[in-house]
Amino acid sequence: MGKKSIDHPKHYNFGKVEVIDYIEDQGMLEDFCIGNVIKYISRYKYKEKPLEDLKKASWYLTHLINYMSKKKE
Repeated sequence: MGKKSIDHPKHYNFGKVEVIDYIEDQGMLEDFCIGNVIKYISRYKYKEKPLEDLKKASWYLTHLINYMSKKKE
């Protein structure tokens, strides 16, 4: 599974706006990212490809950190 399948999977990009951008626009990004980090960290041990879920958790945490950094400026 490549980096693009974790960063911007095709099934998240139908239409004109990526789902995470819509979630951010609606003011729900922080909780959404935290929930996904918890989800992926909690289940990675039970997956066929545990590293994939850890990378997804890392992506959401990094996304939240970048969002919070921009918000602070």
